[in-house]
Amino acid sequence: MMKIKNIAAAGILSVSAIMTQAQNPLYSDFTTLHGSVPFSKIENSHWEPAIDRGIELARQEIDAITKQRSMPDFENTIVALERSGADLNRVLNIFFPLLSADSDEEMMEISMRASQKLSDYQTSLVLNTELWNRVKQVYDNREKFNLDAEDRMLLQRTYDSFAESGATLQGEDRETYRRLQSELSELTTKFGQNVLKELNTYEIWLTSEDLSGLPESSVQAAAEAAAAKGRAGEYLFTLDQPVYSAFMKYSSRPDLREKMYRLYSGRNTKDEYSNVEILARIAELRRQVAALLGSPDYASHSLKHTMAGNTAVVYDLLDRLRDAYTPALKKEMDELTKFASETEGRPVTVNPWDYSYYSNKLKAAKYSFDEEELRPYFELDNVIKGVFGLATKLYGLQFAPATDVDVYHPDVKAFEVKDADGNYVGLIYTDFFPRASKRPGAWMTGFKDQCITESGEDSRPHVSIVMNFTKPTADKPSLLTPYEVETFLHEFGHALHGLLTKTKYASLSGTSVYRDFVELPSQFNENYLTEKEFLDGFATHYQTARPIPQELVDRLVASSQYGAAYACLRQLMFGYLDMAWHTAKAPVSDPVAFERAAVESVRIFPDVEGAMVSPQFSHIFSGGYAAGYYSYKWAEVLDADAFAFFKENGIFDKETADSFRRNVLMKGGTEDPAELYRRFRGQDPGIDALLIRDGIKEAPAKKLDIKD
Repeated sequence: MMKIKNIAAAGILSVSAIMTQAQNPLYSDFTTLHGSVPFSKIENSHWEPAIDRGIELARQEIDAITKQRSMPDFENTIVALERSGADLNRVLNIFFPLLSADSDEEMMEISMRASQKLSDYQTSLVLNTELWNRVKQVYDNREKFNLDAEDRMLLQRTYDSFAESGATLQGEDRETYRRLQSELSELTTKFGQNVLKELNTYEIWLTSEDLSGLPESSVQAAAEAAAAKGRAGEYLFTLDQPVYSAFMKYSSRPDLREKMYRLYSGRNTKDEYSNVEILARIAELRRQVAALLGSPDYASHSLKHTMAGNTAVVYDLLDRLRDAYTPALKKEMDELTKFASETEGRPVTVNPWDYSYYSNKLKAAKYSFDEEELRPYFELDNVIKGVFGLATKLYGLQFAPATDVDVYHPDVKAFEVKDADGNYVGLIYTDFFPRASKRPGAWMTGFKDQCITESGEDSRPHVSIVMNFTKPTADKPSLLTPYEVETFLHEFGHALHGLLTKTKYASLSGTSVYRDFVELPSQFNENYLTEKEFLDGFATHYQTARPIPQELVDRLVASSQYGAAYACLRQLMFGYLDMAWHTAKAPVSDPVAFERAAVESVRIFPDVEGAMVSPQFSHIFSGGYAAGYYSYKWAEVLDADAFAFFKENGIFDKETADSFRRNVLMKGGTEDPAELYRRFRGQDPGIDALLIRDGIKEAPAKKLDIKD
């Protein structure tokens, strides 16, 4: 957006406001190393004034665009609009990541007020007739301007964002749109806060008699958590992901597994933090917005700018994968039920709270594989070196601790990233452990987007990866499961997408790509977990420093296809549920019945009374994945196909990696992702590579290399 360089001279600030500015670090660009965020200087009292000020400055910048006498052109309208709101964006790019990673009750209250203001501002922007007319005039005359591919993409996205956000609405419809967006903003924020608040209320207190089957790491962590609450001798368990998943996998007490499952799957379904009515209202508001804009449902509206393009293509992918994996799931579940019955010496029905327990035992029996056996070889500091080292091998990146860069919590570390020639690439923050101030799950975000500034400087990005890993204990460092290492690789793939980008415009940089393309770099990285050549570089025992034994690697690789059908059907369940909510043609009066019907074709277990997915489904009700959860499977098709190409040439092949970097990681959202993928791969992707990787389909026999 256009930036007023001397705001005091422009008459925007009074003397008292200028004095306040000096006390609020969010009022100006940061003078720290690489312009990093001075977290320790920011207080909760700074947020709201800075957001209010940013909105006001942004409004004035928009006024400057609409009131200029010059005929609309690409620079004075589209680029000016792109660069507007820099002050506001600087604040929001810090506030919202912290709201997820390190918030408190006061920040949540601020976010509720701020979200309303931001929604009102965004709505006023897209409904600004003068601004829309200028954008439309540039778009209608686009052939007259000398635009390159990135310019054309920015223009197209700008035009579409207005056209599909209500700019063409007239009269009463404009006010209706404004009201719907305002309520949506409030409810999506409320949904996410309810998930975090209720999760933090769960404390499951157990005694030594309740710990049968649990690994030492879980027992010790629970003992330390209880001691920290002043109840030494007891054991405190929570529903934090690493705690819950370990309990369900190892506890030999079916009654306690059932109790934990019912608590976990019943979250946000009743009482103070219930999201049941909220999510139904969110879905209905989205349906009304879509109808107002001329679409039959929200998914049809949302999918216009995706690789899939429409609901029929999404359902085709989900249905094809369902049909391919369902026979394999039946075999998996029959085998698991037989194993459980033989183990217990009686007929056993495998309930949802039994799956992880018996599945883990069967996996160990088939492959002599136990994730706990691998933990000592995945000490977090070594894993960091290994994951960062992957980027060194593939792209020549170097990572060094940035001790002069401020962080927002003692658990957080910052690293300076440089390329093979020593040029500065960006900053990456790592935040690994659960805490009450952090929401569950794992994600990548950014405090600063990459772009080329008005002066021609390449302003490099600051990205952050946030997870909830097993915490260190008094006598052990953080030792990760293979799943946690895979999660690290995933989020680091997103981080590389953000770090390596090089575009002119911030709105097109890094992960600002089609939603069903954004998971390609992250899921591509996951493939390296089962590659011995990768593991050999860092997986050593945290006590003896001995490398991970070949037999353990062999077992990890051999077991990598285990449970593939279950994992796929579970992901498809989320995809079908998401699409059902966002293809609804009328208000949903019974969310429980609606959810059950939506997932019927991929149901693995019978319904459990009180258990629901939707009330905790933050991805679609408070995140950015509404009508987009299918994109995980879509990207899985892409990543399997892409890694198959690497396997053909060598998993660290420099030429292949350079092509992936140039055509995928660097390009951001500047071009059609289908074209970018073709440029990298040389062909369109197919699902065969995924089916082969998961053991659903056999790989074709290699052709003999017959020489003349």
